[in-house]
Amino acid sequence: MTIALTHVTDLVVELSRPHEMGECPMGVRRIIPIVGGSADGPLLGGRILPIGADWQTVSRGGIAELDARYAIQTSDGAVIEVISQGIRHATAEVHARIAGGEEVDPAEYYMRTAIRLEAGHAGYDWVNRALFIAKGGKVGNTVRLAVYRID
Repeated sequence: MTIALTHVTDLVVELSRPHEMGECPMGVRRIIPIVGGSADGPLLGGRILPIGADWQTVSRGGIAELDARYAIQTSDGAVIEVISQGIRHATAEVHARIAGGEEVDPAEYYMRTAIRLEAGHAGYDWVNRALFIAKGGKVGNTVRLAVYRID
């Protein structure tokens, strides 16, 4: 049995400055507000609403656990909740380049998320009945994700 993937959308998630919580028992914690962005793809398009945040925990080994919740408003007015949980890791040198605002090719590090979408709009009931995965990276004050439905 093989798993097929269908490209759903490409997200550009705009971020504002992180709120640093500091060293906590599980690692360095930060909350990064999500302030906008876009969704553009063959099955889903619209804008990312200026609500939500990415709650990150970075372990001593440099692995960032990502836990983002936000919403997409589609071009026809539906609101879709996004719950995106994943990991990002890179070498110390690549991490420093990303943190310094440099545009680093996502092929130089690993960033993957598992995504759940939920909608109350009948035209988007299909998102309630599927799981999604994404691959991406950080570019300046944005996170860019290519989102695929697992068929």
